[in-house]
Amino acid sequence: MNTLTVNGVELAFVDRGCGAPLLLVHGFPLDHTMWNAQIDALSLARRVIAPDLRGFGRSGVTDALVTMEQLADDLDALLAAIEVPEPVALCGLSMGGYVAFQFWRRHRARLCALILADTRAMNDSPEMAAARLAMADRVIREGPAPLVDNMTPRLFAEATSQNRDDLVESLRQMMLATDPRGIAAASRGMARRPDMTPMLGQIDCPTLVVVGEQDAISPPGEMRELARAIPRARFAEIPNCGHMSPMEKPAEFNEAIEEFLAALETESGGSGTPDWCLHGE
Repeated sequence: MNTLTVNGVELAFVDRGCGAPLLLVHGFPLDHTMWNAQIDALSLARRVIAPDLRGFGRSGVTDALVTMEQLADDLDALLAAIEVPEPVALCGLSMGGYVAFQFWRRHRARLCALILADTRAMNDSPEMAAARLAMADRVIREGPAPLVDNMTPRLFAEATSQNRDDLVESLRQMMLATDPRGIAAASRGMARRPDMTPMLGQIDCPTLVVVGEQDAISPPGEMRELARAIPRARFAEIPNCGHMSPMEKPAEFNEAIEEFLAALETESGGSGTPDWCLHGE
């Protein structure tokens, strides 16, 4: 992985492939490795950038509260630091979708497309926000285990939970390895994130909304309504998977992304491979 200091924090990131840039933003409390299947496949034809957000993976931890706006600004600073000269397609899952919304609000000129995966537009209810804040304090005292035990049963489709012990355990270990301070800071930030529902009609870039058929956290019905509210949005539902659709059904998830991006490139006359693509893993 590469590392760079931006906005006062050291960010770790993968930068692989060449072509039109695709920025992958992980969920909570995960890191860039949740995108391994996407990095391997999609970097064959694109420049894929997959950071660890501040507080997660190999990136540094800073404040006790990290907002979705701050995470979006970190991504903007990272793209500037690695000299990405053209607008990116940004794909965010769950919390990564919350960050994607703020990236659109604050850095629209850097976007050519949004991919909102297994996420939500609405903010937390008072009860949900209070639960996040309480869990943040508990994780600081006890470590990630209580959060991991609470989240894991809701992340996968039932068949995956029963038949893919390897996948479930790999995700558990990813979450358990996360710095408690990073978990708490992002939890507090998510608890105060804005409701994006009133702004969905203003999203003015091509958007793909994708969800697992059995997602218990971001239900397909809710995601379908989100897509209907966004002009020019497309909707894709991936069968037989839950909230972690990129990990449960990577081939199907990748196909949905590739079809969406290929259609955009066809409409714009194609992108080709630019001669500025000079970077390392």
